[in-house]
Amino acid sequence: MSDHLLWEQHCCLPLSTGADVGQLARYQRPGGSFVSVNVGYAPHGAGEVLGLLESWRRRIAADERLGLAAGLDDIGAGRVAVAFDLEDSGPLEGDLGRVRQFYDLGVRTLLPTYNQRNAAGCGCLDETDDGLTAFGRALVREMNAVGMVPDGSHCSARTGLDLCEASERPVIYSHSCMRALWDHPRNITDEQARACAATGGVVGITGVGIFLGPNDASMEALLRHVDYAVDLVGPEHVGLATDYSFDADDLAADMRQNPSLFPESYTRWGPVEFMPPEGLLGVGAALRERGYPDDAVGAILGGNFRRVAARSWR
Repeated sequence: MSDHLLWEQHCCLPLSTGADVGQLARYQRPGGSFVSVNVGYAPHGAGEVLGLLESWRRRIAADERLGLAAGLDDIGAGRVAVAFDLEDSGPLEGDLGRVRQFYDLGVRTLLPTYNQRNAAGCGCLDETDDGLTAFGRALVREMNAVGMVPDGSHCSARTGLDLCEASERPVIYSHSCMRALWDHPRNITDEQARACAATGGVVGITGVGIFLGPNDASMEALLRHVDYAVDLVGPEHVGLATDYSFDADDLAADMRQNPSLFPESYTRWGPVEFMPPEGLLGVGAALRERGYPDDAVGAILGGNFRRVAARSWR
């Protein structure tokens, strides 16, 4: 069997300049690996994101196990290639010029909204779903021009569908599970998944217990969602993104401090369970045991997200 590239489309270090970036080496594998690390979300401003990027980029570049992924040529066997993502357009502070600024610093993916309405559109927890705003559509145009990938995770259903309609390049759901299997507001509908696939995009099944089931971050729970998504849109439109939190204490504090962003649908089961990097490294073998052919395993582990990057990054 081939030793495929592993593409982790979204994980979370503590959002502090002193975060231990060396933890990302846990994703190392012989076939090479890529990791996208969250560098800010709804509560953060541009200055905070820029500070994190400066600190993390410097220390990633100094770690021989890691490397900054400016382009696809930086992804291969050996080191873990690292880029960044933003989980909200709030850090742009209304300035579309910051899309290019953040792209040049390694941010390759951006969510217009995080759970709740903002200037770009609606979130998955909003009672009223008006979709993308005029600013949101202008944001998508700028992301397409720069090479940044639009991401519908945490967005409302209508906002996600509007993303797919507005974008000229692939749209992804970086870390989302299937609502038909587990009815959580953060999960996506079959219609959203099909619209994403129609753009050439990828649904990244996430290893977060509360999105997989009743706080069940097991391999079997994740594979149930992978199976469902593959049956729905085909193996060429399914990937992986654990949303693993390298500091659960920070996440718990965020959930206490921002109850509007993390309501009862997040907190009812207590501390959130995650599939760790070591679990993700075992997905390939688990897919083969389930009867997936080697080309489909390679596509799901990393080939599909790599294809989106090839069509989008500049």
